[in-house]
Amino acid sequence: MAAILASGLLSALIDGTLGWDTLARALMQRVEAMHPVPWNGIAGDNRDLNAKRKENQMLDLKGKVAMVTGAGSVGPGWGNGKATAVLLARQGAQLFGTDLNAQAVAETCAVIEKEGGVCMAHTCDMTDSAAVKAAVDACLQRYGRIDILVNNVGGSAPGDPVSMSEEVWDRQLDHNLKTAFLGCKHVLPVMEKQGGGAIVNISSVAGFSHQVDGRVHTAYSTAKSGLLGFTRSTAIAYVRKGIRCNLVVVGTMHTPLVEERLMKQLGPEAAVSLVAKRHAAVPIGRMGDAWDTAHAVLFLASDEARYITATQLVVDGGLTAARPG
Repeated sequence: MAAILASGLLSALIDGTLGWDTLARALMQRVEAMHPVPWNGIAGDNRDLNAKRKENQMLDLKGKVAMVTGAGSVGPGWGNGKATAVLLARQGAQLFGTDLNAQAVAETCAVIEKEGGVCMAHTCDMTDSAAVKAAVDACLQRYGRIDILVNNVGGSAPGDPVSMSEEVWDRQLDHNLKTAFLGCKHVLPVMEKQGGGAIVNISSVAGFSHQVDGRVHTAYSTAKSGLLGFTRSTAIAYVRKGIRCNLVVVGTMHTPLVEERLMKQLGPEAAVSLVAKRHAAVPIGRMGDAWDTAHAVLFLASDEARYITATQLVVDGGLTAARPG
């Protein structure tokens, strides 16, 4: 109140020369001047918020470097990693894409470059710590920094605790959980040194809900639910270092990976039948696709999500919220 009296604002309000709206705007300007808000979520960045808002378009990633793992697609069409890499590039990010399949990630980069973007493809086994470190080093050598990390490697194998072999169990946890751990292990020091960054891990509703009499993927479900704890603990461990870490939880998605897996496991006729059932089971009326995942990742990786960390964004068409009638 003393500050308001000293500024003369309260007196102007009383004598009618100043309206409530003008007073509110004046007070907000005073607050912003006293407590600058970092636009990009990086500690110590006190650039004027209003000026920065005018400069940036929504979800603008210009000047940022994004590392997307699992950036290839196992077949024709758009997988989560491929769509994510292309969308981030369309928003201005320089891309570094990794995949175990050299041809697949090269195809993703070819799409980006054809559209005028910048991309470097790198073959990498994300379950191998030395290989992950080499990938990070290659990204730094090319671009000099890493602002965004998308941990997208994953895939399921069927089986319950009795039917699943120990070897499959171990491979599933490595493939779906260890890959995110190693990505963070080698990228976090880079982000900390440069003053901030954003990490988005990709999980699945299979880690949080399960079908009665449906297909069982015990190891996959365990790993995907584990990503939630990993994401939240990592986010809080680095929350004061300008680094955000969030989780995208995807529902039943119609992607090349799913189609290929179903074809191999069930055969063409049964796979087509299951796809139709999956579409019908989603409350919104259809399965999602890779672009639904990609847009969720884009938001969480962007400056618009600067105040969001240690949380999950569920992209499932209402699947996990619904129950049989």
